[in-house]
Amino acid sequence: MSAVHAEPATRAAIHPETRIGHVHLKVANIDRALAFWRDVVGLEEQQRYGDQAVFLSAGGYHHHIALNTWESKDGAWPPPGTTGLFHVALLYPSRTALANALKRLLEAGWPLEGASDHGVSEALYLRDPDGNGVELYRDREQADWPRDANGKLAMVTRRLDLNALLAEAA
Repeated sequence: MSAVHAEPATRAAIHPETRIGHVHLKVANIDRALAFWRDVVGLEEQQRYGDQAVFLSAGGYHHHIALNTWESKDGAWPPPGTTGLFHVALLYPSRTALANALKRLLEAGWPLEGASDHGVSEALYLRDPDGNGVELYRDREQADWPRDANGKLAMVTRRLDLNALLAEAA
């Protein structure tokens, strides 16, 4: 079967108000995953289906993150060099909220894999107990995003000052 390709100029863009509604993550153990997503990250449990699935959210939404064992009960992390989820990103509404997330991670003794200032955002990188990549971040105002001489977005990757961020925790 041959693929059909449209010319880029004829493609209609997705509606600009479209958002990622939720992500389902395959996990090996619901209780272990909940100890991270609920107790460390702070998402609220909305509904649970025994030891097979749980739905979590911020602010009472039906679910932002779902954890399930439907195809992965007692499974292992995917080996390096395989395809799959790179990370799921949780967007915090402010720098203070991101600072509070960092404080929760530190208090739980949860290790960070990285922390970056991308010019457009500030981000913390880590893994959940099943090896899924997690990004906790906040966006800067679009007017403050770095641009090149032609006005194109010019994202960067610089070290994020964690002490300065933590100083903003409530």
